[in-house]
Amino acid sequence: MSMSADKNKSSSGWSMEGQRPYWSRALVELGLERKDIVVLTADLASSVKTDGFAKKLPERHFNVGIAEANMMSIAAGLASTGKVAFASTFAAFGTGRVYDQIRQSIAYPNLNVKIIATHAGITVGGDGATHQIIEDIALMSALPNMTVLNPADGPETYRAIK
Repeated sequence: MSMSADKNKSSSGWSMEGQRPYWSRALVELGLERKDIVVLTADLASSVKTDGFAKKLPERHFNVGIAEANMMSIAAGLASTGKVAFASTFAAFGTGRVYDQIRQSIAYPNLNVKIIATHAGITVGGDGATHQIIEDIALMSALPNMTVLNPADGPETYRAIK
């Protein structure tokens, strides 16, 4: 039995690092390929890995501060002008806290907003219950015009974003 020199590589050649680096890589690639891509975050660029996009394309990266409802409304506004908006925050804040904005301003008008929710479930450790959510998929699945993807690993995340 031989072992690969790179323990972080799978048999397919994909790196086995977490999902967020793949999401970040795909997002930067899309931004460089397409001028209509914009990215929004709620003061979590390094945690949700939109900081790579911010460094490469700062004029299309918007940090709205700790204001997730406002972020979704801004994303809806940008999408209504033809932009493809990627709004990213922790799952508890990107689904539960902003449900009304998503329902009224994104889902019903069927706008092209991609909500990237990281830190789902009970995986956020020390941040505690306020940062945990287990109903995020149920909330989003119930909305009209909403497609929910839940990639299992980094390579699936990359392909889902692309």
